[in-house]
Amino acid sequence: MLARQIMTTDPVCVTPDTLLIAAAGLMNDHNIGILPVVEHEGSRRLVGVITDRDIAMRHVAEGHSGTACRVEEAMTDHVAACAPDADVADVMAVMGREQVRRVPIVDGDGGVLGIVSQADIVRDTQDAHAAEWTVEQISMPHTISQR
Repeated sequence: MLARQIMTTDPVCVTPDTLLIAAAGLMNDHNIGILPVVEHEGSRRLVGVITDRDIAMRHVAEGHSGTACRVEEAMTDHVAACAPDADVADVMAVMGREQVRRVPIVDGDGGVLGIVSQADIVRDTQDAHAAEWTVEQISMPHTISQR
């Protein structure tokens, strides 16, 4: 099975200049927890993602209360993405390695095409063991190396 077969297509996107309050509103309106961040209006080139957790932990929990804060202040800008023709096993491997529940799907130029979520994999994969493994890998606590 390929990523394109299970991805949510044409996701709502924001730019780094989008106000966080507007991004949160989009998440609420669309009942989603992630928005791809694209280079600028009219672009689909992925430059990061903003999640509901990013807003809560990098904005609210750090005491930011202004409504003028922008997505660029809380977004994750180093994002692992997959191609639409990636095997779902490869997408699951990215999820496990990066410990993320959602992976953007991009074209050869880095343009956002869709998102594959943990729920997509659990719902659509025929390999229950692989889906269970992915959930375990994503949920595994980070270990801190001793140096």
